Amino acid sequence: MKPQIGVLALQGDVREHVAALELAGASAVTVRRVSELAQVDGLVIPGGESTTIDKLLRIFDLFDPLRAAIAGGLPVYGSCAGMILLADRVLDGAADQQTLGGMDLTVRRNAFGRQVDSFETDVAVEGVPGPPVHAAFIRAPWVESVGPSAQVIATITSGPAAGRIVGVRQDALLATSFHPEITGDGRIHELFVSIVRREY
Repeated sequence: MKPQIGVLALQGDVREHVAALELAGASAVTVRRVSELAQVDGLVIPGGESTTIDKLLRIFDLFDPLRAAIAGGLPVYGSCAGMILLADRVLDGAADQQTLGGMDLTVRRNAFGRQVDSFETDVAVEGVPGPPVHAAFIRAPWVESVGPSAQVIATITSGPAAGRIVGVRQDALLATSFHPEITGDGRIHELFVSIVRREY
C-alpha cells in the first residue's frame, strides 16, 4: 500500500513536491486544514518565506496541531524554508518568528545571500545511493550547528561555502537547505518516502 504524504500547501513549490512524491511511490495530497493533516502518514514543508509560512500556519490554525504531530513522531521533510521551520533555533529570524521545532539544529536564515546569489552545485547525501545530488540553493539557509540528536547527512564540499551543512536527519525528520523538487533528481523524495514507510 502506498503511504499518503501531504504537502503543506500554503506557499512554495507545492505542485513540484506533489509530482516528485508520486514518482517516488507515494500517494500525495495537499494539506491546508487540520482535518487533512490528520489523514497523512508524512508531510513535506516546501520552500518559500519562513516568516510568511509561520504566519499562515497560525492563520489556518495549523501551527499548534502540526507542532504536536511532529512531537508525536509524524515524519516530516522540510526543504529550504521548511528546514528553518523544523529547526529548534534560528539565527537572523524576524523578531516574532516561531518555528515548529523538532530538530536539534541552529539554522541561519538567508545564509547564502539574496535571490541573486542563488546557485546550483552537486552534494553527496548520506543515505542516497549513486552520484551526488544536483542541488539548487535559492535564498537558502545553512545549519550553523547540530545538537547530539541530529545527524549531518550533507555538506558543501567546494567553493566559498565549503564545509557548510545543508542536509540533516533526526529520527523521522529530514531537512535540506536546497530544493530537490526543481532539479529533476527524485532521490531525496525517495529517501523521505522510505522513512515514511518505516514509520507507518
